[in-house]
Amino acid sequence: MVQPISFDTATESVAVTATSGGASADVLYTVPPFHDATVEFLHVSNGAASTDNVSIQWYHKEDNAYYTIVNNKSVSGNDVYNVITADRLHLHAGDKIVVFNGGGSIGVTISCKEYYNPARGN
Repeated sequence: MVQPISFDTATESVAVTATSGGASADVLYTVPPFHDATVEFLHVSNGAASTDNVSIQWYHKEDNAYYTIVNNKSVSGNDVYNVITADRLHLHAGDKIVVFNGGGSIGVTISCKEYYNPARGN
């Protein structure tokens, strides 16, 4: 009999205030030590009446580098943008999703499945 794969879930949200990327960006999510994670939902909302922009990066701990997922995406006032639809993003222990350029009206929410993996370390 095949054992089902066991996972926990994590959901985080942040109001974007950072104006630059990389280490200066707002951290939305960090994969915990000894885990892998699959991003199932990555959602941007603009609660203001005017258009605002957002950028999203993935920090890859193995490379100690930031990679762009969304670059200066314009989100209309009182609208939403779903970054992850049918696709998935797979992360490892210490990897991060960071956000910036929000101008104060942008919120970003992420939901992940977290899988314990003792081979990942911390």
